[in-house]
Amino acid sequence: MFVIVFIDDILIYSRSEDDHTNHLRIVLQVLKDQQLFAKFSKCEFWLIYVAFLGHIASGKGIEVDPKKTDAVKSWPRPLCLSDIRSFLGLDGYCRRFFEGFSLIASP
Repeated sequence: MFVIVFIDDILIYSRSEDDHTNHLRIVLQVLKDQQLFAKFSKCEFWLIYVAFLGHIASGKGIEVDPKKTDAVKSWPRPLCLSDIRSFLGLDGYCRRFFEGFSLIASP
């Protein structure tokens, strides 16, 4: 798999420039065959890293977008059970990226 589609966002990723050229051609051909169009001014090609759906994807792998980190760091202190539940709703996202998140989130 070399493409991720989320609503109207398409991310094409590859291990090499040659692979990327081929992957790009395949995706553009599928769009053309289905009579779908991409707005060129919104397209970005040959990026070393890309922000996509709250993550940064690069040759190093997937990392958390610094904007998400800032949001977690500035989250207000929970004052009631509902606030705690809201914060812990981040658990699924944060657990993957923040080492020791379960210790931080424990009572």
